[in-house]
Amino acid sequence: MIHPGPRSADRVQAVHTTLIPVRGVLPAGTTVMQAVGDLFAAHGCKGGVLALDGATCAPLRYVLPALSTDGLHAAWYSDTHAPDGPVTITRATATVGWRDGAPFLHCHGIWTPGEVPRMGHLLPFDSVLAADAQVSGLGSSDAWFEGLPDPETAFTLFTPQGGGNGPALLARILPEEDCMTAIEALCAAHGIRDARLHGVGSIDHIRFAEGHRMDCLATELRLDGATIRAGRATLPIQVVDIHGTIATGTLTHGGNPVGVTLELIIEPETLT
Repeated sequence: MIHPGPRSADRVQAVHTTLIPVRGVLPAGTTVMQAVGDLFAAHGCKGGVLALDGATCAPLRYVLPALSTDGLHAAWYSDTHAPDGPVTITRATATVGWRDGAPFLHCHGIWTPGEVPRMGHLLPFDSVLAADAQVSGLGSSDAWFEGLPDPETAFTLFTPQGGGNGPALLARILPEEDCMTAIEALCAAHGIRDARLHGVGSIDHIRFAEGHRMDCLATELRLDGATIRAGRATLPIQVVDIHGTIATGTLTHGGNPVGVTLELIIEPETLT
């Protein structure tokens, strides 16, 4: 994946924060974006992460990763997918922050519009909750992800902003950095030995520890129970490619470069 702009010198961006539990009901009849923004505001939080597992939307709208045709971006998005009827989200991770002065989120997940699961990038302004949904996550009052122009990729990307003295991290890993190596180095630099990892992003051609691969330039993934234990990362993921093919597995150590971005919330359990 070759990006059009100048390579940023800072390959990992991170801010410290204190995370608090975010729990509540997303009300039926509201867009996913409105409901999540209201929930975080009610907790006094500007950013963080939320699981949308079990929420049902009608409509639910999403896109797949796609190859770029504009001669600028290294990858892009498909046309909008619009499955019929209510669609239940099986597993989904949303990183939460701000863009253009208003709450915004970035969500990758799996849903089941029929007998065959689908996965993609949820469109939160176009997806409406069909029933009340009980959700939970982690929020921060002093740190958030801000949608900012990124010269390297020519995208507007969630970038960690703010921060304080708390033990947790909101972070972004930039293109071409190996996911596992970068996460381990980041945690080591901040004295984090054991942590739960939450996030979404993309990897350019994926290699799994179980032996299979996803040979695709453009992908959309969510971390699925990822951890740091004694400084060593274990990164299970769910991921979809440009054809809508879904794969699951644990990333190999090395050989998994970030495609466009990887947004992370690092929830420490043990500090050095």
